[in-house]
Amino acid sequence: MARVLKLRTYLIALGFIPILLLSAEISTPSTSSIHLKDRTQQSGISFTHTDGNSGKFFIVETVASGLATFDFNGDGLIDILFLNGANLTPNPKETTNSRNALYQNQGSFKFKDVTIQAGLTDNAYHLGVCTADYDNDGDLDIYLSNFGSNILYQNNGNGTFTDVTKRAGVGFGDHVGAGVCFLDIDGDGDLDLFAGSYVQFTLQANKSSVMNGFQTYVGPLQYPPTSNRLYKNNGNGTFTDISFESGIGLIKSSGMGVVAADIDNDGDTDIIIANDLRANSVFINDGKGKFTENAGLLGLAYDPYGNVQGNMGIDCADWNNDGWLDFYITTYHRQFSTLYQNHAGQFFDDVTRSTGAGLGTFPQVTWGTGLIDFNNDGFRDIYIACGHLIDSVEKFDSSTHYRAKNILLENNRRGNFINVSDSSGDGMSPEFSSRGAVFDDLDNDGDIDAVILNSRSIPTLLRNDSKNTNNWLQIRLIGSKTNRDGVGARAKITADGFTQIAEVHSGRSYQSDFGKRLHFGLGQRKKISELHVKWIGGTEDVLHSIPVNCQIVVTEGQTHFSVIPANK
Repeated sequence: MARVLKLRTYLIALGFIPILLLSAEISTPSTSSIHLKDRTQQSGISFTHTDGNSGKFFIVETVASGLATFDFNGDGLIDILFLNGANLTPNPKETTNSRNALYQNQGSFKFKDVTIQAGLTDNAYHLGVCTADYDNDGDLDIYLSNFGSNILYQNNGNGTFTDVTKRAGVGFGDHVGAGVCFLDIDGDGDLDLFAGSYVQFTLQANKSSVMNGFQTYVGPLQYPPTSNRLYKNNGNGTFTDISFESGIGLIKSSGMGVVAADIDNDGDTDIIIANDLRANSVFINDGKGKFTENAGLLGLAYDPYGNVQGNMGIDCADWNNDGWLDFYITTYHRQFSTLYQNHAGQFFDDVTRSTGAGLGTFPQVTWGTGLIDFNNDGFRDIYIACGHLIDSVEKFDSSTHYRAKNILLENNRRGNFINVSDSSGDGMSPEFSSRGAVFDDLDNDGDIDAVILNSRSIPTLLRNDSKNTNNWLQIRLIGSKTNRDGVGARAKITADGFTQIAEVHSGRSYQSDFGKRLHFGLGQRKKISELHVKWIGGTEDVLHSIPVNCQIVVTEGQTHFSVIPANK
């Protein structure tokens, strides 16, 4: 049996096993160490998403929407912002309000709608979101990527927000938005802003298609590609558009998910964009805010056969704990969601087939994703949100589904992933057409929960009820000379000789944002001997004798930390 498994792994790595065989999970274990509980009905959340579907098959309907988890009021509890579309063919008699929904965390997995009180009352068509403290005043602000002009909301520090888009100069103008992220491009302590764009599209220029006699949406290649934008933070509440002088605006593409991360461990932040049916983009930062596109040479532009994919969401983490950030990118159906392994920042290798990281994804359109350690064993698992974008697809294609179960792949700590979707609790049972997916510790109990935005439906809230005795640590970083959120900073912990890394990001998954509080699973390790924090700008702090099973707050330039116990 061992020889058979080794042969199967070898053949998968070489691409000899048929794609359809690999896409079917034939060895799902009867049990899983991960247990996700569906707590949507008990949460108090009543939000329902709309994409404004009108029967006219506007392409923008297919890409809505993302969401964010973040602590907007600084009370130590992670809140949720759901993004919403809007009616694309307004009817004077239509009274339905389709604005976004901000839910304040009340504790014990209960949430309260505070959207109106918070002032988030615009009726734009929202697609993507990122959060960060762009003005370094101690609270998290919101940037929304839209169909139309983007919106920047400044946090007033009292539970309310003010639209400062015009003053800040970051509206972008009319476009179909995509993933967005805050990042410090030059280490000056101010967060700059990347705004992705999908295609050049107007309602008046709409196109549709026919598949097997059914009218449906066209893909992005039917519209011109677009340039993304990069805004330089001037440090006074305003931004300057440096898209073309920085190199970002020179490449036209069809952006979807975006993440800004240090791809080559050189201490500055690069930008990685998942593009839909066009080559992915990787913008390498020279440390001074000038970028060179290098996806082709790095091996991140295409699939292993040199083909473009219909890429959707993206996340990064060190899945094999070798000290380098790897990338997971979701795709259209009849394509595998792809795991790219980082080889010392020199090139990336598609290890999807050899690791099983694409199991179950081939028949589905896959969207939001996260490389998350759900069972606190020190190894990242993979969550994948699924669902087709054509609601009638099953009438002419029996190989896929509009509403589908999401996928959970457990890292077996030996270089492979196992599809545990059917054995990880009732949270994996709902069938929706999902889009954005985010992951945070919503109840402060030391494990990571999940929130999924489902197109044209209610969301899904999953509480992590995994039963194990594994230890963990959460780290909140506060910059002093660098940006206050610590966006771009990297933490490295060593526990009983076992080393892990994690970075603070603003913007990831599918047009979504999560994870400002870094989370490390530790397995049975009981002592963290050393914590290194490398801040954007080059400074580094080293702390020792870190406790486990708690959250710590680390401030730049200090050798001590504060401890926040878990909510058990």
